[in-house]
Parts: sequence; structure tokens; C-alpha cells
Amino acid sequence: MDHLAPEYEFLGMTGNWSTLMMLAITTLIVFLIAVISTRNLKLKPTGMQNFMEWIMDFVKGIIKSNMDWKTGGSFHILGITLLMFIFVSNILGLPFAIVYDGYLWWKSPTADPVVTMTLAVMIIAMTNYYGVKAKGFKGYISDFAKPLPFMAPLKVIEEFANTLTLGLRLYGNIYAGEVLLGLIAGLATASAFGFIGAIIPGMAWIGFSIFIGGIQSFIFVMLTMVYMAHKVADDH
Repeated sequence: MDHLAPEYEFLGMTGNWSTLMMLAITTLIVFLIAVISTRNLKLKPTGMQNFMEWIMDFVKGIIKSNMDWKTGGSFHILGITLLMFIFVSNILGLPFAIVYDGYLWWKSPTADPVVTMTLAVMIIAMTNYYGVKAKGFKGYISDFAKPLPFMAPLKVIEEFANTLTLGLRLYGNIYAGEVLLGLIAGLATASAFGFIGAIIPGMAWIGFSIFIGGIQSFIFVMLTMVYMAHKVADDH
């Protein structure tokens, strides 16, 4: 796991070509899934259309568990996009890692803290934006003083804490999974006995990592809707 990152400089900032490439691939995969699932819609869904409708119903259930559908329905597409994008991002690096000339090119984009923290900042910013839009600036600010005025500083701190936990939870789980897979792969390439001994643990960990990737995408969407409900719903 001592591979270098293919970095570049732009306007004094350092970026990662691998992360950009993997984000582009994730976006393409999600786009293709959406197109294939909806290009031949039928009254009785089958195949990919059935899969997409299941995702839509699943996200709808998450939203309705946190706020009424009249309020939360406008966030349905957001939830679907997040669920699919994060899940695909989580599992891209599981089958293999591509290293060329000492640089790691193929990995899960969510194994990069910059990606997960950017997603977290985006979500928290969106919740505050829609909070102002739904309640007006005065109503939005007054929520920070509920139930007691002295709670306002704590709620400001909570906004930063939510951002950190939302992003770092996702990053930590995916990165740890890829580190362990890298260690198992190292064992497999050490010797013939190591290869045989690594087959079952490797397959088991890939299956478990797929499960964790799904759970983490669900948790991210669930927390997004929880935070959104706290900002836009009157009963929170």
C-alpha cells in the first residue's frame, strides 16, 4: 500500500489524476445504469427497470421515514443519485488495483478523504440552503436557538461535526477494506502456498466489502435525509 499518487498542480492546488479518472468512470457507470434501466419502460417492469424501480422505492422509504413526502419528495432524485454513485464508488476498487510505474491508478474514489469530505461539505451546504429556502432566513436562524437560546453555539459546532463524521465514516470504512485486500493480495503473490491460503480469505473479504459498501451508501443517504429533515421540516 506504499504506492504513489499521480498528482498534478493547478492554480497552486494539488490534485490526483487517479481520483479524477475514477470519479469519471463512476459517473459513466451510474449514467449507463440509469439509461439502460429506463430506455424501454414497460407497465410490468422486468430486468433493469425492475431494479431501478426497487431503488426508487427504497430511497422513497428512507425519505418518508424522516419527513412527509410532500416536503421530502423533491429530494427523491438526490437520494437515488447519492445511493447509486456512492455504492459504485465504494466497490470499484474491490476486484483489483492497477499500479503503473509505482503510481496507483485504479482504486475506489471514496477511499480518498478529499472525495468523501467534498461530498459531506456539499450535503451539509445543501441542507442549509434548503433550510433557508423552506423557512426563510429568519426562521432558519431561529432554529439554532431551539429549544433554548444557549444551544445556538452547540448547534453551530454540530454542523461541523456532522460534516466530519459524514465524510470520515465513509472514507474510513472503504479505505480500511482496500488496505486489507492489499495485504491479502500481497500474501497471495508471496508464494504458491500464500496464493492458496489467500483465496478463501480474499473472496470472503471481497463479499464482505461489497456488503459494507452497500451499507455505507445507505447510511450516507439516510443521514443526508435526516439532516435535510432537520432543516426543512417543521416537526424537527
